[in-house]
This record gives sequence, structure tokens and C-alpha cells, in this order.
Amino acid sequence: MKSVILGAAAAVLLAGTALAQEIQPAVVYDLGGKNDKSFNEAAFIGAEKFKADTGIDYRDFEIQNDSQREQALRNFARRGANPVIAIGFLHANALTKVAKEFPDTQFAIVDEKVDLPNVRSIVFKEHEGSYIVGKLAAMASQSGKVGFVGGMDIQLIRKFACGYKQGVKETNADIEILENMTGSTGAAFNDPVKGGELAKSQIDRGADVIYHAAGATGLGVLQAAADAGKLGIGVDSNQNAVHPGKVLTSMLKRVDVAVEKAFTDAKDGNWTSGVYSLGLAEDGVDWALDDNNKALITDEMKAAVDQAKADIISGKIVVHDYMATESCPF
Repeated sequence: MKSVILGAAAAVLLAGTALAQEIQPAVVYDLGGKNDKSFNEAAFIGAEKFKADTGIDYRDFEIQNDSQREQALRNFARRGANPVIAIGFLHANALTKVAKEFPDTQFAIVDEKVDLPNVRSIVFKEHEGSYIVGKLAAMASQSGKVGFVGGMDIQLIRKFACGYKQGVKETNADIEILENMTGSTGAAFNDPVKGGELAKSQIDRGADVIYHAAGATGLGVLQAAADAGKLGIGVDSNQNAVHPGKVLTSMLKRVDVAVEKAFTDAKDGNWTSGVYSLGLAEDGVDWALDDNNKALITDEMKAAVDQAKADIISGKIVVHDYMATESCPF
């Protein structure tokens, strides 16, 4: 009897090991890499949290050029990685092709919709979070001019810009908003020198608060603002600590939560495909308040954004989605 019990116990342990081995998560980052302090790093943080919580390791790859997207996704799928998460809309074409080749592999993509039965498409309501930081920018500005620096000039980045402008204008209609995009290719998300130049130009024209939605390019924006004694606003990850006391806040885009949940759902057998749209109500976007910026946020500012968040969630405030109309009325 004892040998039977031991044999059964061993079988359970082996089954558990086999189950764990079936989960081999992988992440393919976008240009700028996992140490961009922004979009990619948020994904890295989510993967690291999953690893810390479960003890299950993951594989990842930092592409150096666009031609590596398809190669990286295919290589992971061939080697049994599952699920495979592509970070960034620029992976969409490559993922569409590879996901069709490996129908039994679970894929996810952040910031784009890929309509395939084995793909989870994770998108965010960036306009809602951008509205909140726009309100803070308007309340913090002393010059009456604020700025926005985007990365690649596409609808997604204009979605950030439009939500920001609405938040500014509905707080103070008299404020002038200066706006620049960095470029027309993916490289626009990985050019901090150009980001700094654009921010300095806006500062020279009077902007004293500048929000960026530009990935690693935004590090140059935040540096230029800090050097000039002005305020930057970070994006995606909490960038308040990049220049403590010089970053008004950061618009949090919880890519970390989305990545961790995708891995966890696969591990637990709860994987689903389809579109996940995450906004303020779903804790998919937010603003950052911590020791690095608390001296910059007055009680009045905090009360105002808390009310705005509640009003957006309830539907009292409707934040315009640039991608729905391909236009911005602000």
C-alpha cells in the first residue's frame, strides 16, 4: 500500500512538473528595448513580476530593426514558447503572419488589434489618462503655454495628444498648446537627442510643462525640461524618478499588468483571445503620485483630477478618441 501511495504522489509531482513546463512565456520588445524607462520597460516589469510570483522564467528579445520582428516571433513559436507577447503596434503584420503559421500557439499584441482566434489584442484608452495629465499640466503652468512631444506621427500617438489637449482646454481654455511629432518611422521612438531638441524649442517659445508620448525619445524631452527648470510629464511607466521634482507626473499605461495577466491566464488555463480595452475604469491607465512629485501636486490639483477620473468613469466626461474619428476638435 505504501508503495502505491508513493507512486501516486510521484505521479502527481510529475504531472505538476509537466504542466509547468508547458508554460514557456516569451516577450518580443519594440525598438528602444526593455530599458527604455517607458513602454517596453513596463512590459519587462510585468514579466518580471510574473516570474517572481510563480517561479516560472520567461524568454525575451530586444529587436534592433524592423526586419527582426517576424524572425523573433517565429523563432519563439518554433521553440515551443507559449504564450508569446509582441510589444507594440509595429509588430502587427509580422504577428498576423506568424500566428497563422502556429495556430496552436497563444499570442498577444499590445497596442493593436489582430483578429485571429489565437491572438489576444490588448489596447488602452490612452486618451483618458492623457486627459488627466492635461488637467494637471494646465493647473501647474505659470506661463500659459504647455507642450506635447509625440514619437511616430500615427493615429495612436495623436490619440494621446488629443486627450491631453482636451484635458488642458477644459481646465483653462486660454492656455496655448505647442505640439510636435518626432518622425514618421519607428525610429522616432528611439531618438532622445531629437526629443530634447523639440522640447527645447517648445521651451524657447514659452512652454513650461511638456508631456511626451515618445518612448525612449521622451527621455530627451524630460532631460531638456529638467535642464531648463521646467516640468516634464512622463508616459507608460512611472517616470517621476527620472528627474525627481522636475517631472510633474506620469501617465501610467499598465502594460505591466496586461503582460502579467496574459502569462497568468495561460498558466492557469484561463487564456482567452479577442480584444481587451483598458481605461480608467479597468485600471488600465492612471497618473502617478509618489515621493518624487508630491511637492508639485497641490490639494486642489489632486481633488480636481480625482473628480475628473470619477466623471470619466461615470460617463459624465467623455474624452474624445482620435482613432474613432481621425480628428481632434481641441
